[in-house]
Amino acid sequence: MRWLDHRDEIPDSLRGAVIALGNFDGFHRGHQAVAGEAIDWAHSEGRPSMIATFEPHPVRFFKPDVAPFRLTTLEQRQELYLAAGATAMLVFHFDGELASTSAEDFIAKILVERLGAHGVVTGEDFTFGKGAKGNVDLLRDFGGTLGLQTRTVGPVGKDGEVVSSSRIRQALRDGDPQEAARLLSRPFAIRGVVQHGDKVGRTIGYPTANLSIERYLRPKFGIYAVTGKVLATGQELKGAANLGVRPQFEPPKELLEPYFFDFSGDLYGQEIEVAFHHFLRPEAKFDGLDALMAQMEKDCEEARRLLSAPDHE
Repeated sequence: MRWLDHRDEIPDSLRGAVIALGNFDGFHRGHQAVAGEAIDWAHSEGRPSMIATFEPHPVRFFKPDVAPFRLTTLEQRQELYLAAGATAMLVFHFDGELASTSAEDFIAKILVERLGAHGVVTGEDFTFGKGAKGNVDLLRDFGGTLGLQTRTVGPVGKDGEVVSSSRIRQALRDGDPQEAARLLSRPFAIRGVVQHGDKVGRTIGYPTANLSIERYLRPKFGIYAVTGKVLATGQELKGAANLGVRPQFEPPKELLEPYFFDFSGDLYGQEIEVAFHHFLRPEAKFDGLDALMAQMEKDCEEARRLLSAPDHE
């Protein structure tokens, strides 16, 4: 799949594309509907299709100290967009120049002139340009005078439900990964490279793969039933993970620590993805390692049971 930067010249073969325009961080069910409309439109006219995203997120640019909130990395988004059937991922590099670009110039100079877009598809509430002055009406009316066609997609959901990234983030903060997965259409997953830790888990019979949480949203700290995937090999694993600051040990350190059942290999330096399926309990400090180990055994038994169910998610 092609990975395009909006600041670069677009290859002639990708001009005339239909672009799904938005941030599409979590690529949830609503985002998928917008992307699907763009891809179907492009296919019907024999055109390439692109799914856009902004990096860094505009909120991060304007509020650099805001707490981490990303639901996906760029690499995860690229894989999701490819699976949806897009020809390319278009990354809008959000910097001072783009932030100060007027809505009209965004349409005329970027979408039409630089990218050569034939059409764009957005959600009904999409805004853009300096001060977020641009909206779908401007896209349709001003863009139309430049030959740019526009379509919009309404909210996705039944009985007035609106699927949104903010709802997904709140579900994860509340310790409800199943609700997040329903809205996303897949479990929320953190990807990272396994690091060397203090190896305490190994000494008590529960060796863990330590991952930095980096810029991901922080779900509710606690113990989860998880699945893992080793990206280099595709190997899939089941386990239980601690997400948080490890109150049993000093000094506190924020980590994701999955323990994979029936696995004895070496994961150091490997990139893995850990998907969150069930919240088991909050983090806690126990009266010694024996009490901790007894609870970990119970956690693992419960995680095995939940992950063995045919409808686990």
